[in-house]
Amino acid sequence: MRMESDTFDELDLRLLGALEVNGRASFSRIGAVLGVSDQTVARRYRRLCAEGGLRVVAVRDAGVLGLDHWTMRLRCVPDSSLAVADALAKRPDTSWVGLAAGGTEIIFGTRPRTAGDRDDLLLGKLPRTPRVLEIHAHQILHRFYGGPTGWLRKFGVLTDEQVAALRPRTGPVPPGPARIDPEDEPLLAVLERDGRAGHPELQRATGRSESAVKRRLSALLGSGAVYIDVEYHSEILGYPTAAVLWLTTSPAALHRVGEALAAHDEIAHAAATAGPSNIVATAVARNTAGLYAYLSGPLGRLEGVHHVEASLFLRRVKQLTYPRPVR
Repeated sequence: MRMESDTFDELDLRLLGALEVNGRASFSRIGAVLGVSDQTVARRYRRLCAEGGLRVVAVRDAGVLGLDHWTMRLRCVPDSSLAVADALAKRPDTSWVGLAAGGTEIIFGTRPRTAGDRDDLLLGKLPRTPRVLEIHAHQILHRFYGGPTGWLRKFGVLTDEQVAALRPRTGPVPPGPARIDPEDEPLLAVLERDGRAGHPELQRATGRSESAVKRRLSALLGSGAVYIDVEYHSEILGYPTAAVLWLTTSPAALHRVGEALAAHDEIAHAAATAGPSNIVATAVARNTAGLYAYLSGPLGRLEGVHHVEASLFLRRVKQLTYPRPVR
């Protein structure tokens, strides 16, 4: 895979790749690994933020924490879908929101913090939302690819040595299951807005000492309860076409198909689900011809796949924790 862009170059791609490995790495550390100055890294970073939609944010890993994680599919009256999507994008429990199917379909991810939050959305607000005609809920059961594993590593722009040099150094992980304590919320509130927030800002938000902040953040990252994710517009890499794929497989082929999807260059996310289909995946391509080549080629050759439906994104209203501006 390679990047094609009139605005960004291979150094920008390597910088994005470095941030996927360690979103909190200092500009000096990234510069040393990439062989450029920290001023160059800072300048490229600011330009990617301004022109490429780059954001670095903390994300709670619902799978590690044992929390519900859903992909929802709504069919709406056409003139209401954007308003519904915008309302969903403002909710703190939605991780991403997109419009598809000629503007009549909304697809979004949600991570309710509690069973009450889940029921409020799935059984309360959505069924009562005017002009929503149909609701399909797909609960995530197992992640094959995505989450802390970023799509950019499939470009192979960093060597194994560079990846090793960038990996965050985490301290001892507390025994027992990964968890987020109530006193962690002020820390995460800052990091969910800016995953690169410095220790002084985290100290002010939490009232803890710098050493205490470092220890707790290291423990949260080391346990997998939280990871630092990178958001950007895939258009800047020359991949403006994206689609959600709804796959149905035989039960015996489910895991094999999911693992095969995870190895495909075009797949940015894939998960086993409970619901109308048993795998949901996101495919990214240069254009519709590229998406067709993938559907009829690598995906079409997978044994055990009984049915595939593709929903092309018309607009991504939200990615991660930031509403995506209209471009």
